[in-house]
Amino acid sequence: MAVPADRSVLGASGEDLACAHLVRRGMVVLDRNWRCPHGEIDVVARDGDVLVVCEVKTRRSLTHGDPVEAVTAAKVARLRRLAHAWRAEHPVRARGMRIDVIGVLARPGRPPLLRHVVGVGS
Repeated sequence: MAVPADRSVLGASGEDLACAHLVRRGMVVLDRNWRCPHGEIDVVARDGDVLVVCEVKTRRSLTHGDPVEAVTAAKVARLRRLAHAWRAEHPVRARGMRIDVIGVLARPGRPPLLRHVVGVGS
């Protein structure tokens, strides 16, 4: 993957990689970049009978830390509220819900590295 210079393009390419990763793990991607007045969910997926809200953080380097570390407790709480808002608008039955984070390190001239943390803030 060539590393895009534009931040929005970089973020979108990271989300593409994250979705491909989730599908390879057997999940079904239900929604991407869902927005409401309170914020945005990068990816909503289904893992068996569990609804997964996934935050994707993409960076070019570790200069400002690991991408996964950028997801704070406040962000997890916001994602939980957004997940309930998403569920209120979509007729998806699920036994449970969890929040995952995928960090993508898009290094120039090298393959991207993905780190998938399952069930943050549980």
